[in-house]
Parts: sequence; structure tokens; C-alpha cells
Amino acid sequence: MRDSYMLDDPGFLAWQQGQRLDPDDRSSWWGGWHEAVRDAVDRGVQVRRARIVSEPISDYVRYEYDATFTNLAAGESVRWLPRRQTTDLALPGTDFWVFDDTRALFHHFTGDGQLAEDGREYANDSHRVKLCVDAFEAVWHRAIPHEEYRPR
Repeated sequence: MRDSYMLDDPGFLAWQQGQRLDPDDRSSWWGGWHEAVRDAVDRGVQVRRARIVSEPISDYVRYEYDATFTNLAAGESVRWLPRRQTTDLALPGTDFWVFDDTRALFHHFTGDGQLAEDGREYANDSHRVKLCVDAFEAVWHRAIPHEEYRPR
């Protein structure tokens, strides 16, 4: 839900210098995360990612957009929602993941986009998990599939 993360990320720095991932050179970008997603999808797990973005998009979001083909190759479904279309949605104040509708993982970042020292918070209480499930479904319903989203 942020417009930038870890601006010192080596991948982002390389992207800023004009380097791009080559979809045909899978060995140069395929890693552990992709394997984990692929394994989950192969077991029948649905892996969905929704990105809420300000428009015009930031350089960091454009970097994410350019690399999203790696998420898709692993089996994720990715959608994008312009932030202006979220004003009537109740959303948690931070990034989150939901697992099996029973557990949430919140990511807390510093003001400059670094993951905070204590930046991962797991929750399995039904109230917070339901808030996240409902928020995600509302975003997902409204969001634009990656293949159709044209960033501005």
C-alpha cells in the first residue's frame, strides 16, 4: 500500500540505471519466493496480490510493475487499484498478507520505506483477520488485472 519501499534495494538501484529483468532468462530472476509460490499453486492454493498505488505512479511502483511478470510466472494473480478508488474502503493502515483466512501478517515500515526492526506482526485473532479478509476482497473486486492495468 506504499508508493515506495527500501529505496536502497539493489534490484531497484539497478533498474534505475536501466537494467531490466529478461523474461526469457528465468535463471537470472527465479528464486526461493517463486519456488514457494509455484509449489503452493501446484497444491491448489490461490495466491493473489493486490497493489494499491498513487497515480501517476512512483518510480518504485513502476519498478514493481516492470517485474510483475516474475510473480505471474510463479502462479500469482496480481491486480492494481489506483488509490483514488479506495476512499470508501476500510483498509488496515499497513501492508498485510492473509493466509487461509485464519492468519494475518502485518508489515510495519519506517518512514523511509525500510522494514522496521520489529516489522513483522502475526495475528490470528478473528477480528483482525476478518478485517483484512474483507478489505482484501473489496480491493480485489475493484482492482484491475495486471494484464489490463496501464500505469500512468
